[in-house]
Amino acid sequence: MTNKHMRLVETRGTGGPEVLHIVEGPRPSPKRGEVSIRVVAAGVNRPDVQQRRGLYPPPPEASPILGLDVAGYVEEIGPDVQGLAVGDAVCALVNGGGYAELCCVPAVQCMPVPLGFSFIEAASLPEAYFTAWNNLIWLGRLAEGETVLIQGGTSGVGMAGIQMARQLSKATVLATAGSDEKLQVCRDIGAHAAISYKGPWDEEVRRCTDGAGVDVVLDAQAGDYTQRQLDLLKPDGRLVFIASHQGPTAEVNIRAIVRRRLTLTGSTLRPRPSDYKGRIASDLVERVWPLLEDGRIVTRIHQVFAFDDVRSAHEVLDRNDQIGKVVLAVDTAQAEQRPRPQQETIPQ
Repeated sequence: MTNKHMRLVETRGTGGPEVLHIVEGPRPSPKRGEVSIRVVAAGVNRPDVQQRRGLYPPPPEASPILGLDVAGYVEEIGPDVQGLAVGDAVCALVNGGGYAELCCVPAVQCMPVPLGFSFIEAASLPEAYFTAWNNLIWLGRLAEGETVLIQGGTSGVGMAGIQMARQLSKATVLATAGSDEKLQVCRDIGAHAAISYKGPWDEEVRRCTDGAGVDVVLDAQAGDYTQRQLDLLKPDGRLVFIASHQGPTAEVNIRAIVRRRLTLTGSTLRPRPSDYKGRIASDLVERVWPLLEDGRIVTRIHQVFAFDDVRSAHEVLDRNDQIGKVVLAVDTAQAEQRPRPQQETIPQ
């Protein structure tokens, strides 16, 4: 990396992993309220794949470079930033630009690397935990002692959701997955019941709940799953979408929604303003980071790829092979290091 340039992943057109290319580009400079991060590791997420395919365009003001979560060191601080210093070890939910040696992000979206975590582990956290918190805790309003169904329990968001529901809401958690190995992982991290989505999963949910159903469903499928999930909700239940992999439209029974006071909602976090994401960051650091640091919540790394091997990382997600997170080691020399406490800074 020269003084004026950095290495980054450029997407040439749309399509498969072959459209990803390592190139040199200009170093970004932080704007007001932003910091630049020297990226050590970056998470690889489903939205990256959708953007690569042309199905999830970035907001107009966001970087066109892929990558929504990173871990590394604060490199430069823009105007009006407080609470961060050059050299601080952080992880962050970014608005794009994570597949690069340097990335700019609003300072409020930065969080300290949890104590004892490597940069690889820290890079696996932001996108999954921001998304789970926003949709399960805020939009889903999961309350203590309720029952939740999490579709896709071994995705990054699914694993975060299972553990937060158990640890923070003392909820009864049901999760779906597509293989025996994935079902066992759901149980290992706290799901009371793990159900194969390849069978009559809605009937199994009814059996597991003695016919009562669930209070909240967190789903990324939509399509023909939608009415089946609405039928599983208790009165005042909430169905929250984070994607629509089974299809963007669905036919639903509006009368049943009205009669049983159901809520059908969803979210895309990326276009949200930084102050909204900053509030999530504060909640995560206060309520989830201590659980990560003492081992009550764990992150699972499926596979780590060198930065130059970004295409192989995307191939894993295309095959839906992963259990947990896929991570890019942008700086292989430091990716597995566990950074020193925040008050100690690295040499510049």
